[in-house]
Amino acid sequence: MITETKFQIGKNGITGGVIEGLNNALKTHKRIRIAVLKSSGRDRDSIQEMAKSIQSKLDVHCEFRIIGFTIILRRQAGKNKDKV
Repeated sequence: MITETKFQIGKNGITGGVIEGLNNALKTHKRIRIAVLKSSGRDRDSIQEMAKSIQSKLDVHCEFRIIGFTIILRRQAGKNKDKV
């Protein structure tokens, strides 16, 4: 069974605190479920942009999948991003 952590993105959107929390959670969990709340704007294009933005800002390489208003991040084993 894969353990899963849950996050929510609200009216403040993707902040430094959200990215820091996701990076910390990805150190111990393989999958993270992010619920996009109504206050953050719930159209499909903005959710796609949020997912791409989160993916580019994380320290580890992840792939994402969007189901409804939920972004599911999955850490790729052994693939860390090279930060310069």
